[in-house]
Amino acid sequence: MRGAPVDGLGADFLSLDVRCVPRGRITDELVRRLRAAITANRLAPGDALPPTRVLAGELGVSRGVVVEVYRRLADEGLVGARTGSATRVLAGAVPAGPAPTGPPADPVFPAEPPRLPLRTTNVEFDLAPGAPDLAAFPRAAWLRAERTVLRDATSADLGYGDPRGHLRLRAQLAGWLARTRGMRVGADDVLVVAGVAQSLALLAQSLHARGATRIGVEDPGARGARETLAHWGLQLEPVPVDGHGACVDALARSGVEAVLLTPAHQFPTGVVLAPQRRRELLEWARAGNLVVEDDYDAEHRYDRAPVPALHASAPEHVACTGSTSKTLVPGARIGWLVAPHRLRADLVAAKHAADLGNPALPQLVLAELIAAGDLERHVRRVRARQRTRRDALLAALHRHLPAARVEGVAAGLHLLVTLPHREPGSDVEIAVRAAEVGVLVHPLSWHRVRPGPPGLLLGYAATTPDGLREAVRRIAPLVTAARP
Repeated sequence: MRGAPVDGLGADFLSLDVRCVPRGRITDELVRRLRAAITANRLAPGDALPPTRVLAGELGVSRGVVVEVYRRLADEGLVGARTGSATRVLAGAVPAGPAPTGPPADPVFPAEPPRLPLRTTNVEFDLAPGAPDLAAFPRAAWLRAERTVLRDATSADLGYGDPRGHLRLRAQLAGWLARTRGMRVGADDVLVVAGVAQSLALLAQSLHARGATRIGVEDPGARGARETLAHWGLQLEPVPVDGHGACVDALARSGVEAVLLTPAHQFPTGVVLAPQRRRELLEWARAGNLVVEDDYDAEHRYDRAPVPALHASAPEHVACTGSTSKTLVPGARIGWLVAPHRLRADLVAAKHAADLGNPALPQLVLAELIAAGDLERHVRRVRARQRTRRDALLAALHRHLPAARVEGVAAGLHLLVTLPHREPGSDVEIAVRAAEVGVLVHPLSWHRVRPGPPGLLLGYAATTPDGLREAVRRIAPLVTAARP
């Protein structure tokens, strides 16, 4: 009967493994999950929450954590208790009406979180791949550009503007892409977006609206990109990646009409799409298919000249996207998408519906940085620093793990240490143990769709050479002690 004590209610209904929650976040996560249970009517008015000692014991947390969680829910008017009685869900805590069917707003973790968080601040050395050196952000140049923009911007510049992005930034990006990526585009070809993630979201919506249900993805490939595409309703078809890049023959056999690739610097292996594969891919695209080119880490090359973007060879069959997340900082949330003409109207409409367009002032500041040459100077400085850190990481690996096979050396912000003689999935346990000694790394298995040889992804751009040496010293025994 609703309203009666819930006999034997414990922690099972929360479906929560606290080992998957970063330190310092368990209270917030418990509040979120209990709030979701109440708003979804899994806990109805009058239902009793588990006693604080019971819930704390089952979850393996202190009773004080649960007391604080209940206090927060009481402050929200969701639960209440009298002295000596159980804490119960209050009547009227949730407005009448059907229970929500979608996911809870702003989820902290996925429904089935990995054993190790993708990123956490509670480690001494964060070697997660893709993290740039935030301390290298060109504050002085940005401030100069911002002052220029505030001095020269017109009133019209501060309005909603064009959802495609400010014309000045689109023009500057067109020139930047021509110089750095060999792309022949104009301002009208560029759509300013809030990073590559938004490009993928807009493209997924456009493809889905046109009847596409599947898209090819590299395997291994960027886990976050896969999750974005799946969120927007596309079924993922894994395309194997070997030492020459994505296997185009497998892509052709899959029957998909679109594929997401990182051909200039494949994530996470670091290989460049081989010339023959590149020709085969372009032939496949010109047969009426779409290549979504994530121009990942194209600017960060150390030992060889960058290959031109695929878009330059087949602009009507390639949608190329990139961002300033690695060249500046992820928090800038500025990227670009250059798509075939047939998709542009749909993409602009989806962008307008999503957010009406990117903030105007940061766009104008980035345009000024490019026009003044400050962005290119910054990239050159950062590239030199990153090469020094890469070399330090390589030297530490050679010293502490001399038998390690290291890949992805020529470019990017991370190295891949492969473990070919280990069982698939064994890298996850190594990563968990690495976090316990203060080092965050990514297991290669996280970025696979199908099982395959394990490995560790070690980012180096955000850590000093001394820090990289110490991090490798700590994780080396874990790798050598791992069972084959």
